[in-house]
Amino acid sequence: MESYPELKLLIDNKWEGRAAGEPVFNPADETVIGTVPHATITDLDVAVGAAERGFNVWKRTAPAQRAQVMLRAVGLIQQRIEAIAMAMTLEQGKPLAQSRLEVLRACEIIEWDATEGRRIYGRIIPSEPGMRQSVIREPIGVVAAFSPWNFPFSSPARKVAGALAAGCSIILKASEETPACAMMLAQAFVDAGLPPGVLNLVFGKPAEVSEQLIAQSSVRLVTFTGSVPVGKRLAAQAGAHMKPAIMELGGHAPVIVCEDADPVRAAHAGVLSKSRNSGQVCVSPTRFFIHDAVYDRYVKAFGEKASAIRLGPGIDAAAQMGPLANSRRLEATQNLVADAVSKGARCLSGGQRQGNRGYFFPLTALAEVPDDARAMHEEPFGPLALLVRVYSLDEAIERANALPFGLSAYAFTESALNVDRLAEGVECGNLAINHFTASIAETPFGGVKDSGYGREGGTEGLQHYTVAKLVSHKVAA
Repeated sequence: MESYPELKLLIDNKWEGRAAGEPVFNPADETVIGTVPHATITDLDVAVGAAERGFNVWKRTAPAQRAQVMLRAVGLIQQRIEAIAMAMTLEQGKPLAQSRLEVLRACEIIEWDATEGRRIYGRIIPSEPGMRQSVIREPIGVVAAFSPWNFPFSSPARKVAGALAAGCSIILKASEETPACAMMLAQAFVDAGLPPGVLNLVFGKPAEVSEQLIAQSSVRLVTFTGSVPVGKRLAAQAGAHMKPAIMELGGHAPVIVCEDADPVRAAHAGVLSKSRNSGQVCVSPTRFFIHDAVYDRYVKAFGEKASAIRLGPGIDAAAQMGPLANSRRLEATQNLVADAVSKGARCLSGGQRQGNRGYFFPLTALAEVPDDARAMHEEPFGPLALLVRVYSLDEAIERANALPFGLSAYAFTESALNVDRLAEGVECGNLAINHFTASIAETPFGGVKDSGYGREGGTEGLQHYTVAKLVSHKVAA
């Protein structure tokens, strides 16, 4: 079998194993491929102490030197891309081609943040003679970061890169279901010469780890990517200790297809985006509101394209979509499809589990989905596309905004007037028109409403890892 690394914790630049832990499964065949160690309370306390010491070193390291270390880590990641991609596919399930792209995307994020960290500028405020008012940006301190299983390399990379570029140290609690990627990310930074304690990696029971870390006085920022319910709990914990937080939470992304759009082109693009990572993406397009004028052609093209998506193990070069990452997602997808069909939805593709070993569920497109279907209100987080007919742009925008989610949204139109109405009317943190790319390294990413607050990426993302200090100096007469 393809190699999978031995899993360990990283505390103060020391790799440590533990007897206690939990199994890691390959979602393609449900076999156990490793055991992830759990940090003890003592481990977490040691990690906090190491992060405190690391912060005192790293914040005094010149931004240019910090960038050099980060760029060396990028070079090492690029050299190790095949090993990282294979580990990702084994533990998370996505096709190898998608795993490679995720690693490359992480490299772009780290590289951009590394260089942008040299441009975290302050400012001088004009004032009266004899008075000097200046604002400087300082790193906020030790960061407690919690990353998810769906993007096990790029999501932790974005948190690590933002913290390090700003001069912070970080304790990363990565997913226990996909631990190898986070470990290989941390290894690259250690090998690149990152000082001890600046980056620590732990695993464990999520509730215990978060409660212990967030309560520590030296932890000054909490950043989390994951579900809305967990995000609300962590935000409440952070608030109780007066800690700022970055919350990148779930979505239920609408796609608005206007009457002037090319329905076939838009449908094909929607299928490819929906199949990415088996739909297990917070920005995955899910609720498709299609104008009546192009609805029938769109539905036909979407169903045909979706039916042609090849499902298989991620290590199969011919596979376009891998298995779901765990049994929870498989069960949830099955239940949401059954509920929608029982209420009148028409199945265009997929609809049932494939095989009885591995968590395979084909890309499933449902047309004429009624409003009372659970999937119209609950984030599917799986390969489920809901196609709905609408009769005007105003109706589409109203229905897009009807849920408490507001992460990403998409639209297809050739009208400048429609673009203006969409930009003003759709409630989301990220709106993409005529394409499905919600975020790149240099742009801010985050949501509104229940989809969270704060931003990752871009100059806005780095600002969250700093605090503004005013220095007011009256010059002696």
